[in-house]
Amino acid sequence: MLRPMRKILFFAGLIFSASGLLSPPIALVLGLAYGLSFVHPFEAETRSLTKYLLQASVVGLGFGMNLYEVLRVGRSGFVYTALSITTAMLLGLALGWLLRVRHTPSFLISAGTAICGGSAIAAVGPIVDATDEEMAVSLATIFLLNSIALLIFPGIGHAFRMTQTQFGLWSALAIHDTSSVVGAAAKYGPFALAVGTVVKLARALWIVPLSIATAAAKRSKARIQWPWFILFFCLAAVLATYLHFSSVFAFLSRLGKIGLTVTLFVIGTGLSKETLREVGVRPLMQGILLWVAVAVGVFALIMGNWIHL
Repeated sequence: MLRPMRKILFFAGLIFSASGLLSPPIALVLGLAYGLSFVHPFEAETRSLTKYLLQASVVGLGFGMNLYEVLRVGRSGFVYTALSITTAMLLGLALGWLLRVRHTPSFLISAGTAICGGSAIAAVGPIVDATDEEMAVSLATIFLLNSIALLIFPGIGHAFRMTQTQFGLWSALAIHDTSSVVGAAAKYGPFALAVGTVVKLARALWIVPLSIATAAAKRSKARIQWPWFILFFCLAAVLATYLHFSSVFAFLSRLGKIGLTVTLFVIGTGLSKETLREVGVRPLMQGILLWVAVAVGVFALIMGNWIHL
């Protein structure tokens, strides 16, 4: 009886998340509650689903963007992104060395924090010959911090009266995964969503040079994963800017937001008690200290007007 009940609850959560009645953070909380309460009946299937559903959702959000705004924000955020990635990588590796975290998970956690969470880890993991255990530990560390960021960032932004532009930039530079950036920014406001999405996608492009540099250093012949969905996001923004099908594009953008909500629910269901045990103290401490340092540092620079768009 328990297995059919798990399936029923899982599909009920999917349908509820897709109904448009839930906000992304609430969908994540429901997913977390499910993951910590039940054994996931579709763990392998949902692992692939979240990747493609997230990418499709981001492309859908592109239909709600203006190309000129995308280019302006992307160009302005490029320098900040480059500096934050370099700083996060160096600081992360230093923390890993101080905490005596093994080199491979330390590198993966640093890359995930610096660039694009799970996507960066998935890209460079095969290049550094990471084991399944090292991948699981690194992904679980990043995932835990993503969930926390999605829940607390909007409240912090409101408490300090951040503008939507400031919050979108902060989210993009300080939250790991694209899904959590978009979820937090969507809750804060439409312009925060636009800024956060564009700057985050510009940040995700750095997966490519990092993968190439890592492969060169390791002399690895592993296949580099190119983030093609970013190109499709830009194409969607081009169509939305130059073609006059506002009702169609509004519908596609709405589908993107619903897809994001469903994605966050599915991601939440993937967090189990076993995953929490796998993380371990030292990698988790490295991830927490690095994330707090990046988030606080970027926040201070934005509020001091040292970083702005």
